[in-house]
Amino acid sequence: MAERRSRPAARGRGRYVWRRTPSAPPAAADEPAPAAPAAPETVGIGSVVESALYRDGVRVASPGTLAETFRELRRQPEGMAWIGLARPTEAELLSIAAEFDLHPLAVEDALEAHQRPKLERYGDTLFVVLRATRYLDAPEEIDFAELHVFVGPDFVITVRHGAAPDLSAVRRRMEASPDLLRLGPEAVLYAILDAVVDGYAPVVAGVQNDIDEIETEVFRGDPEVSRRIYELSREMVEFQRATRPLVGMLHGLMAGFSKYGTDDELQRYLRDVADHVTHTSERVDGFRQALTEILTVNATLVTQQQNAEMRALAEAGFEQNEEIKKISSWAAILFAPTLVGTIYGMNFAHMPELHWTFGYPFAIALMGVVCTSLYVVFKRRGWL
Repeated sequence: MAERRSRPAARGRGRYVWRRTPSAPPAAADEPAPAAPAAPETVGIGSVVESALYRDGVRVASPGTLAETFRELRRQPEGMAWIGLARPTEAELLSIAAEFDLHPLAVEDALEAHQRPKLERYGDTLFVVLRATRYLDAPEEIDFAELHVFVGPDFVITVRHGAAPDLSAVRRRMEASPDLLRLGPEAVLYAILDAVVDGYAPVVAGVQNDIDEIETEVFRGDPEVSRRIYELSREMVEFQRATRPLVGMLHGLMAGFSKYGTDDELQRYLRDVADHVTHTSERVDGFRQALTEILTVNATLVTQQQNAEMRALAEAGFEQNEEIKKISSWAAILFAPTLVGTIYGMNFAHMPELHWTFGYPFAIALMGVVCTSLYVVFKRRGWL
């Protein structure tokens, strides 16, 4: 945690260096700092969600622009500024960075977003990146958002990239608890962490419900369930990336309790958040394992279904072959007398046995013998 200290009269904004935009030359040691060159009255209107100044846990000012916030904070050295930004422009973030002497690397991360959850210390300023989530009921999917928090001795700056979490609710909660807000920026960081972690609970419940539905669909043989398992598994990978680093981050904060003189009550609150994060991380790990097992079971069931279909096709083919054998056998049996009758039906004058008295009975008997012989042969071969 950042140690609380008295706020200097001037911040020396000329020390800030930004590699994208050339900064103003540093002022001499015996010269006063320039009067907010990077924060004109028009800067900070569009992306500033809310800006407030607090003293002893009570809001004392609600400036409308960043420049007014900077001036109010200079007038009240014992105050604390809490500035909330949503997708700020580079000019807005640079003006804040110059005023509060934020590190260029942290500012670059806050501008570009798409960072992994992390906690870094730059002098007496903490830079925290969090991945907030919310569960969307209609599409049954998880919405991920990114939140950057700068915590200094007398300021808290939040940079939000996404809809979650609802920091206005966090601000109302803290303003309703002046004893907690009186503890300073560290207490605000706790409240933000607590809100982000509490936001994981509905997501966990929604995912558990999805997994229950998927298990039912798997045993029903729904053909679309494989796609749903794959999509939910990908979301679990992202969810795991959002929650797992928080465990180490909070343990890192707890390791610095003694060094930075964190209030005992605040230590208990942060330990409670760490417990919730650990529980959520374990649930997410369990979800990934469960989805892997469900995918294996689904693949087994699909294979069994395919085998059953192949077996049914094979049986149908076998039955078809048997029918073809019977038809072919009877066709061959009937072909023999037809052949004899066709030949003798040509009525040629000189044909063998044509004028023989027993020619007709002999032909009939011959056809009967041939048909009977063919029947016996096909019967023995199992074709009939």
